[in-house]
Amino acid sequence: MKHITIFIASFALVFLFGCKDDKTPVQDPTMQFNKLNKKEVIYQVFTRLFGNTNTNNIPWGTIEENGVGKFNDFTDKALMEIKDLGVTYIWYTGVPHHNVIKDYSAYGISDDDPDVVKGRAGSPYAVKDYYNVNPDLAVNVENRLAEFQALIERSHNAGLKVIIDIVPNHVARNYQSITHPEGVKNFGEEDDKNVVYHVDNNFYYNPNESFKVPIWEEGYSPLGPEKHPLEDNEFDETPAKWTGNGSRLSQPHVNDWYETVKINYGVSPEGKNDFDALPEGFENEDYKKHFNFWKDKTVPNSWIKFKDIALYWLNMGVDGFRYDMAEMVPVEFWSFMNSTIKMKNPEAFLLAEVYNPALYRDYIKKGKMDYLYDKVQLYDTIKHIMQGHGKTDYIPHIQNELKDIEHHMLHFLENHDEQRIASPEFAGQAEKGKPAMVVSTTISSSPTMIYFGQELGEPGAEDAGFGKPSRTSIFDYIGVPHLQRWVNNKQFDGGQSTSEEKELRDFYKRLLNFSVNSPALMGAYKDIHLYNRENTENYTDRVMSFIRWKDNEKLIIISNFDADKGHTFNLKIPEDIIENWKLLKEEYKVKDQLYQQFSSRLVIKNGIGTVTVSLNPLESFILKVE
Repeated sequence: MKHITIFIASFALVFLFGCKDDKTPVQDPTMQFNKLNKKEVIYQVFTRLFGNTNTNNIPWGTIEENGVGKFNDFTDKALMEIKDLGVTYIWYTGVPHHNVIKDYSAYGISDDDPDVVKGRAGSPYAVKDYYNVNPDLAVNVENRLAEFQALIERSHNAGLKVIIDIVPNHVARNYQSITHPEGVKNFGEEDDKNVVYHVDNNFYYNPNESFKVPIWEEGYSPLGPEKHPLEDNEFDETPAKWTGNGSRLSQPHVNDWYETVKINYGVSPEGKNDFDALPEGFENEDYKKHFNFWKDKTVPNSWIKFKDIALYWLNMGVDGFRYDMAEMVPVEFWSFMNSTIKMKNPEAFLLAEVYNPALYRDYIKKGKMDYLYDKVQLYDTIKHIMQGHGKTDYIPHIQNELKDIEHHMLHFLENHDEQRIASPEFAGQAEKGKPAMVVSTTISSSPTMIYFGQELGEPGAEDAGFGKPSRTSIFDYIGVPHLQRWVNNKQFDGGQSTSEEKELRDFYKRLLNFSVNSPALMGAYKDIHLYNRENTENYTDRVMSFIRWKDNEKLIIISNFDADKGHTFNLKIPEDIIENWKLLKEEYKVKDQLYQQFSSRLVIKNGIGTVTVSLNPLESFILKVE
């Protein structure tokens, strides 16, 4: 969730790209992560949009006008189709009860004030009650938690593990759990509100000041053209709390995360940590040692609250969490939180949003995260290449920079924060995602994530209200047209999909299924791109190549990022690889594993291999040496 600009721009990575010599060491295929049997594929789905078949898409439309999807829309058939795409985990986004502009007072749920809610459907990252689920998603609101539990069971029966969000840095301005277990206190319920800070306060305060709604831009209304009874530029909060992005103003700016309040993790306003530090060298200890370290320590109250929330959902059957803006929370908390989770479920899948490369290793090793977004390096670089103003020459250096943690850097081309590939603001054509997806999926042992509708070329073209075109809105009640054609009135069979959409989904299905079944993609990696840039005629910076191998599977992967130009060249395989692979014959057949149509010959002469390759625009080959 990037409410503010991420200042670590990709040009800051230039220091990685200064050298063109290929000095990347051959990766040791016996590294620890290779005990894993397969890659993982995460399907992120915005839960309230998936099953919505309403096509009105009225800007700022109500739930009645534009419709909403339900937990029950994820039928056995729908889940099996997602599973058959090659998916192993499904991330249900927007499940915890967050603010919505809908009257649920008949169920004991208080109304939410549009002056501190983004959009009619509300931001999923302004959680109001961590012990229940979004009432919009239930057929029977009274049984909403049971309906989600049934979805977890259906997902498991389909062979899918379940991820939901935890947003540790902030909660909704009006957080109020009405369904928490006995003995659990609401955030802020026991705070001393007469002080700015206390280690066991859940929030930071501005004593003697009241919160004021941001000053809206001229002509802006929180719900568009319709006036809501609670829309009065007022919200009762005394004393004022600090805002989620850290703003200390009692009247935050309109671009602050004004709908949320910052959680206090025992860090004073001056930056002093009122909790124990991890011992030197503790980053090398396992989660059990971390758990034991915290057992006899006194930790801030907010730590305990979020630990209890995580255990609650694990007991519900959830298999893992995606942590929003994790780098805004102290790494010591993550050591405490994640070690506790792993003691409960050693296989729990823990994925975090961390955008500062300087923090990656701390959050993986000290914080015991399984995976972090590889956004600032790989995603941003590939996006520029897809847009035509970046070079594939940069990619090998990124992989070299991250080689010690490459398994932990989750790869994606779309998610709820990012622009849709097919949008004019990104690439303008879904097919431009094909070579990028092959590279992103196969270049490392890390998990791959796709965003619902990506596999169908959804462009995010709707002017939904608070959400604007290029991203599928997470704030509004809308339909997702390309997905709706595949959903086909909840038959989930692509019955209304265009031939182009079907072909694109077939590509994703082939690639993802290959990836989860390939031993080589959990094995060794070696760049051959820079070697070929120096030694191969007609090989350009719009082409990318590398090799992967393990046991008896040896792969040569080549992608063409040019949308209007094919490339033919004699790809060279360096001598050290030929020796490592123990290729003793003069010639071997290589065959593409995606479509099983292209084949060529790997010819070895003077210790160097050569494969003649002809790539069409946006074409990729995963060549297996036979």
